[in-house]
Amino acid sequence: MSSKRITFITGATSGIGEATARLLAKNGFRLILCGRRVDRLKMLEKELSSLTEVTTLHFEVRDRKAVTTAIRSLPDSWKNIDVLINSAGNAHGLDPIQSGNIDDWDAMMDINVKGLLYVSREILPGMVERKSGHIVNLGSIAGKEVYANGNIYCASKFAVDAITKSMRIDLNGAGIKVTAIQPGLVETEFSLVRFKGDASRAATAYKGLVPLRGDDIADLILFALTRPAHVVVADLVVFPIAQASAAVVKREI
Repeated sequence: MSSKRITFITGATSGIGEATARLLAKNGFRLILCGRRVDRLKMLEKELSSLTEVTTLHFEVRDRKAVTTAIRSLPDSWKNIDVLINSAGNAHGLDPIQSGNIDDWDAMMDINVKGLLYVSREILPGMVERKSGHIVNLGSIAGKEVYANGNIYCASKFAVDAITKSMRIDLNGAGIKVTAIQPGLVETEFSLVRFKGDASRAATAYKGLVPLRGDDIADLILFALTRPAHVVVADLVVFPIAQASAAVVKREI
């Protein structure tokens, strides 16, 4: 497949989304980078434009009107999106369900589930019309197994897993590939957001082990995108070697 495919990446300003943008730029994919932090978007656009064609869209995936307006504003030369990477996501808090923060619940459901749906709904009709495309949804081991105090985050990622499976069925006759990437512990800004900026608490998530990096997940995404036309990487679970399940982790203290 051509490396000039137009690739739309949500959550492109940090973590897995940013790492994926960098790797795909090196491999000649044309990039539409999306995020809510304009300064980071512009810096990344400037950096990667030396490698490939890049444009940016500034919006929050949880804002349905903003998603629609932004995507429909793309010039004709960028409208035929070949690849959609739904990387935007978040975790807020780590509380038992009986004392959970409802604002945190809303944020996780709005971004992880509804945001993915809003973006996909806007882009999928074009792929179906052209009978070509590839969707990559970033899930989590939390979408396969629940763990203590993970409750609503796990629920949101279980929803992503279900949506991805449903996409694969609904799009089966349209020639569109659908891939789920389900990481375990990946060191990004994820834990810093979960613990509301408390760096010391965030660091404990990765203490005593070597976690996955954003680059590791980007490698897997590139692998999925570059398989032959008849091959679909459908559902890929990946852990650091220290992790055996959502809750079983060997730490060297």
